[in-house]
Amino acid sequence: MSEKVRENIPETLQNFDQLPDSASVRLPTVRGLFACSSASVWRGVKAGRIPKPRKLSPRTTCWNVGELRKALNQSAHQ
Repeated sequence: MSEKVRENIPETLQNFDQLPDSASVRLPTVRGLFACSSASVWRGVKAGRIPKPRKLSPRTTCWNVGELRKALNQSAHQ
């Protein structure tokens, strides 16, 4: 992978497999995992395909890594 492409990929997405299930990630990582836009992530949350995020503060929203892994496994087996 070229350095320029690698620079645009969030570090949490590059190292997602090494993160513990208890870790939290932000929207850019979720977009990369599900290969979709921000709007599609929120539609997926509303439809129940993507787990609901948690609010850490008024301007900080994050997703649990373990819940995301479970959702990715379920979508892979459908």
